[in-house]
Amino acid sequence: MIQYLYPQNLRATANLWLWSLKDFAILGVAALLSIVILVQLRFMLPAAATLCYGFLTIRVDDTTVLDFIRYAVRYFISTQQHYEWR
Repeated sequence: MIQYLYPQNLRATANLWLWSLKDFAILGVAALLSIVILVQLRFMLPAAATLCYGFLTIRVDDTTVLDFIRYAVRYFISTQQHYEWR
């Protein structure tokens, strides 16, 4: 059995600058489409949505703002809280 020392025995997720590789690919395609829509139609909403997605998916210590929002929605809204009175 071969054990690699870098990075974390090759089990770490691939990152490119501050984003995961999947998020970076989504941002690249969304930015390209946003620029085309902005130039052709002078419509700013897709560019703003792309910038918001880019901010929400910045990865620090393997957690993003989007993950935190998902956890908060799951905890406060979608998951039933169980309380017992004794």
